[in-house]
Amino acid sequence: MRGVGLEFVARKIEGGGKRNINANLSLTSMIDFLVVTVVFLLMTFSTSGQTPQAKGLTIPKAENTLDMIDAPIVSVVGTQILVNGNSAGNTRTVEESDRLQRIDELFNSLKAQREMWKQTHPNKDFPGVVLLQIDNHIKAVVVKSVFQTAAYAGFPNVSFVVNHIAGGGDK
Repeated sequence: MRGVGLEFVARKIEGGGKRNINANLSLTSMIDFLVVTVVFLLMTFSTSGQTPQAKGLTIPKAENTLDMIDAPIVSVVGTQILVNGNSAGNTRTVEESDRLQRIDELFNSLKAQREMWKQTHPNKDFPGVVLLQIDNHIKAVVVKSVFQTAAYAGFPNVSFVVNHIAGGGDK
């Protein structure tokens, strides 16, 4: 490379350049970053599968509970119905008529969830489990309608999301 007629190449080769070719890395900074990242991940990790609650939702408390399972989550907050956080209708018609009825938007959303599960798990039996995350102040007729709509959509196994009261029953 000394035969190249460029002066800056000759200086770099001889070590007379402005910057050193080899970069020095400070391992202390990298180790600090990795420790902070690992501690953060350990603090936020949950083996019980806690689910995020919809805004304004106050779920009931129970002593005998089980750990969360992987299933679609139907949330009822005020008059709004959500499936996995996406809007799936409202409860106004049920509340106004004050009678049990199928909620069409919820039915269609859950049916789509079931079809997607069957496509992604072609050789397995469909478990048919749905989790209901319902506010304390929702009328019983609305809860029954949501329950019945889930069953019509192919989810006959319904579990309610509750807060665990310490000192009672199973974990």
